[in-house]
Amino acid sequence: MSEKRDYYEILGVGRDADVAELKKAYRKLALELHPDRNPGDKDAESRFKEASEAYQVLSDAEKRGMYDRFGHDGPRGGGFGGGFSNMGDIFSAFGDIFGDMFGGFGGGQSRQSARGADLETRVELTLSEVAKGATKEIKVRRRVACGDCSGTGAAAGSARERCQQCGGRGQVMHQQGFLMIQTTCPICRGEGSIVRKPCQTCRGAGLTAAEESFQVNIPAGVEDGSTLRLVGRGEAAPGGGQAGNLYVALHVANDQRFERDGADLHALVALSFPQATLGATVKAPSLDGDIEVSIPPGTQPGDTLTLRGKGLPRLQGRGTGDLVVHLKLVVPRSLSPEQEQSLRAFASAGGDHVEPPGERGSFWRKKRK
Repeated sequence: MSEKRDYYEILGVGRDADVAELKKAYRKLALELHPDRNPGDKDAESRFKEASEAYQVLSDAEKRGMYDRFGHDGPRGGGFGGGFSNMGDIFSAFGDIFGDMFGGFGGGQSRQSARGADLETRVELTLSEVAKGATKEIKVRRRVACGDCSGTGAAAGSARERCQQCGGRGQVMHQQGFLMIQTTCPICRGEGSIVRKPCQTCRGAGLTAAEESFQVNIPAGVEDGSTLRLVGRGEAAPGGGQAGNLYVALHVANDQRFERDGADLHALVALSFPQATLGATVKAPSLDGDIEVSIPPGTQPGDTLTLRGKGLPRLQGRGTGDLVVHLKLVVPRSLSPEQEQSLRAFASAGGDHVEPPGERGSFWRKKRK
């Protein structure tokens, strides 16, 4: 058997190298010699194992001390063992390094706590609430940490135990040729720990169902279909991981008085022939109740009046929209004798004369637009 090379020489570092230098050197070699990048290359595989063994010893303060004093016999003589029997052992031992380098493929990356599920609920708003903003109370049924076991899932007097199959990582490695396949541990189902004596309340799940109430602040000016996210208000995570989020979908009920266009509101006001002809003061709807608007003489059907700042507020304080009043001429379907007589007199006095609409071509062009 050939004599083993010096560990410091293998990694290409000085004997005074700190942990950061050792890790940097090993990462460089591992990237160069990784079996996935050198399929079928026995020399690269051998050097990869050699570098991994060197890093395993030198990155451990106690093993390194014995190696510095006694050489290669030090770690083995001290009961630490030496070397790796297969690739899976290497990837499991240095999962953090390979997880960073290869995105978890072939890396046995450390288990991350599961995240709780997201939830969604719906809130109904009136247009008046949109105009001023509102505070709504919502009730949500969600899973929270069990009060009896504090979310561990273990019965009183016991605790969760580290999974021996995956070493607490929640993932196991399988070698197929030179490829390493990472899968969820079948024993702990990815949690990294198991419960020997489950809590009777939650039956080991660590979570129980509960109905909770939340106050939700709705900003003024929100649109129908908008969604608010309440971070951490979703379901709790098993094992004390990060809770999910609660998404609040906003529905703005129709208001018969208005049509909404972003921050602008559109309202319809009916006018009689005398009001349109002579001018008048009429009432128009607004968010603050009916308001009086002046109709100028000679108003035509379809004319509009724009009331600045009478619409909805824009989000983030970017001003306020307008209220656009659309004027509609209403022709009576029947007249009293007195009304008919007055109207005929108006017609006889030339009131039935109208100006021509202009050139026929321009009229039809407008109709087609």
